[in-house]
Amino acid sequence: MTPEEFRQAGHAAIDWIADYMKTVGEFPVLSKVEPGEIRDRLPSSPPEVGEPWEAVLADLDEVILPGITHWQSPGFFAYFPANSSGPAVLGDLLSSGLGVQGMLWATSPAATELETHVLDWLVDMCGLPEKFSSRSAGGGVIHDSASSATLVALLAARERATHGQANRHGAGGDLTVYTSVHGHSSIDKAVRIAGYGAERLRHVAVRPDQSMDPDALEEAIIADEAEGFTPAAVVATIGTTSSTAIDPIAEIAEVASNHGLWLHVDAAYAGTAAVLPEMRWILDGLDRADSYVFNPHKWMLTNFDCSAFFVADRAHLIDTLSIQPEYLRNKATESGAVIDYRDWQIPLGRRFRALKLWFVIRSFGVEGIRAHVRRSIDMAQELAGWVEAHPDFEIAAPHPFSLVCLRHRGGDAVNKRILEAVNASGEAFITHTVLDGAYTLRVAIGAPTTTIDHVRALWEKIQAAATAG
Repeated sequence: MTPEEFRQAGHAAIDWIADYMKTVGEFPVLSKVEPGEIRDRLPSSPPEVGEPWEAVLADLDEVILPGITHWQSPGFFAYFPANSSGPAVLGDLLSSGLGVQGMLWATSPAATELETHVLDWLVDMCGLPEKFSSRSAGGGVIHDSASSATLVALLAARERATHGQANRHGAGGDLTVYTSVHGHSSIDKAVRIAGYGAERLRHVAVRPDQSMDPDALEEAIIADEAEGFTPAAVVATIGTTSSTAIDPIAEIAEVASNHGLWLHVDAAYAGTAAVLPEMRWILDGLDRADSYVFNPHKWMLTNFDCSAFFVADRAHLIDTLSIQPEYLRNKATESGAVIDYRDWQIPLGRRFRALKLWFVIRSFGVEGIRAHVRRSIDMAQELAGWVEAHPDFEIAAPHPFSLVCLRHRGGDAVNKRILEAVNASGEAFITHTVLDGAYTLRVAIGAPTTTIDHVRALWEKIQAAATAG
């Protein structure tokens, strides 16, 4: 493809994306294809001769779109938001065009320095502790997901707990990790990959509001110490996936400090809310955490993947992850004056993700991002009010953000029927969880195209489905 051919194909691709953005609300939100249906539409073998770009683009409509669940649809209320926006898409496009492999400062200084700078912007925008900025001994880095960030945090915790011996001799079987019963599944996966072992993860009981019980945490740590284990880390959550419960970070930090544990705080979805000054109470105690992560790709108008991971002392990451083969040695690294982000993550290679985050912040401004987040929260509170006013429904958990957990008082069978009916409509998509043993509906508001009219239409569908049986 020559530059001129690329220009023409690029115009067509941008037109396709722009048309999709304009019409995304017209598609069934949840894909209706059956397993294997998309592959059945694809040729069994690749073409021997290149095909015209027009044919490739046409198959987006004919083959691919039927198998897409439309995360940017105004009727998408499932899981958590996966925000995208025009500036973020263009940032991703330009990053791909540049083709940067930003493993070292030397391999593209702008990729590293822009990333450091926009992560410092996030510290300031969200009121994070100063120790998480590059102006201190800590700093931030963009990972692909909070799952990767949690793994890196637990690796660093492992090394600190073993005084650097785990990297040399293996993790051993006496280290333990703690999180609440509602901690994300990525924590379970991370303890396996990091070598702690699945049996060394302790799921701590929660309070009535679904947040981790610090007294139960302390009891679990003391019990493990008595059995000869070495407690290494605790992962607390601001905004659990099931219900957006907020663990009491300050109290957990006190327990962690008393027993010498690494405290990692997972705020993958809810962390974006701290861009609002009135929501910064959720960060109480964060100044005592060793690491913290939140995902701009969930609620900050930045398309996947873009996970902001912060550490209070970057030396822990570098000591844990740095390996210096001869072929990567260079003058800038050896000067000690630069950051090499390959030492802050699992893989060597890394994309220029900072570009799209930079585009988003500059295009929307802090106030524009705040307006998006505040609007999502306001719509969720309005929905919660409708639920509370209805005699047959109840709110199942606190709702400080833009997720509302609700259920019909008729029991699990009724709530399952509601979910199936809503999702079968094609106009909305919701998911469920289980809280206090009861099947619970989750309505996550946050798509940029969602308005209060879409939320009201969803509520009407939920009510209609409840009475249709």
